Amino acid sequence: MVEDSNMYTWEEVEQRVKSGEKWIVVENKIYNVKNWQRKHPGGAKIIAHFHGQDATEAWRSMHNDLKLIQKYMNPLLVGRIKNAKTNQLTEDFGQLREKFKNMELFKVQPIFYLLHFLHIIGIECVAWYLLWQFGDCWPVWLVSAGLLATAQAQAGWTQHDYGHLSVFNNFKLNHLFHQITIGHLKGASSHWWNFRHFQHHVKPNIHKKDPDITLPQVFLLGDHLPREWGSQKRGKAPYNHQHNYFWILGPWFLLPGYFHLENIYFVLMRRDWYDVLWMSTFFLKFFYLGNSILAGGWATFKFYMFVRWLESHWFVFVTQMNHLPMEIGKDHNNDWVTSQLISTCNVEPGLFNNWFSGHLNFQIEHHLFPTMPRHNYPKVAPYVKDLCKKHNVTYVEKKLGTAFADIIRSLRKSGKLWFNAYYHID
Repeated sequence: MVEDSNMYTWEEVEQRVKSGEKWIVVENKIYNVKNWQRKHPGGAKIIAHFHGQDATEAWRSMHNDLKLIQKYMNPLLVGRIKNAKTNQLTEDFGQLREKFKNMELFKVQPIFYLLHFLHIIGIECVAWYLLWQFGDCWPVWLVSAGLLATAQAQAGWTQHDYGHLSVFNNFKLNHLFHQITIGHLKGASSHWWNFRHFQHHVKPNIHKKDPDITLPQVFLLGDHLPREWGSQKRGKAPYNHQHNYFWILGPWFLLPGYFHLENIYFVLMRRDWYDVLWMSTFFLKFFYLGNSILAGGWATFKFYMFVRWLESHWFVFVTQMNHLPMEIGKDHNNDWVTSQLISTCNVEPGLFNNWFSGHLNFQIEHHLFPTMPRHNYPKVAPYVKDLCKKHNVTYVEKKLGTAFADIIRSLRKSGKLWFNAYYHID
């Protein structure tokens, strides 16, 4: 038991962190994670982002078996928070989460994921069959590439579900199927995805903490950083044209180029041979089939890169439409609900939008309840809207076309802010 002498104020916790301690707070208990955070399955950075902060809601939202995790945390306990403050929005959100648990909305419908997996395999089989049956004439080549890009995009949404532990109640099963889906179906590393994506979830749109928006040498996002860099004459890119070169460095290059290089670098630096094994099965399958049907390895490589190029447009616009036009800036240590709502928006629901985005059109619900099976997002959305209305928190929902266009509009706006600050234009 931690005695009263181990009680600390928030100011004392912050001073300890500034002096080099690695303290985080969960449920008003203080834990020293200095020697443990590198063992964290989600990576050390996700914990480091909460040094000196309350990580309670992130901890509750990102994990399933809290009792088991608590056993690992108990030896790290160093004290408690003195005069802990309460937040009515956070309390109401906690009650809402318990209500959803009682409604069994965190339980999966296995048939949903089974059918989704089968439809991915079916689309992929049709694509290869068309190439095999009719040869690689241009119309068939293009149709097959489009079908494979569709299968890849949908496999991306499926691996996302397993990565968030939202399919099985068992952590090991989720992780195993995540390795299978992202490795064998996508040719990528599960650990790379975990370490990158979970940072985005706990600190969305926060500079230096969310890797999805931390590319200042190429893109300046939001309102704050463009003004800051412009006034300091920083950066060498023509940011006032970033909405134009986005088309090349974003959907054209992200999956065919950058993600390939980042995955290879990640697994080799970590010597993550198990992920390498799963990734290898994808490329062995793809190039075996391609070489058997197309005119050799070079033809298969061009076909593969074209598939990735198509998929990249799909991936970039779906993943960025919910965040890029929203608030982007420094970490103001907001509560969980506020931090997710100011950085996240939804796209209106519908059969096509739900399928096309892998239910990431319900991005708000996904960010608030990342371990919830996605087929339940439409059921919880009305409750989330009521919570936001009660606490005067803006809940943004757009049409699909508007959300896509807002990506470009936000890039143009940020580029203009940088340009005006750089040249002192009012």
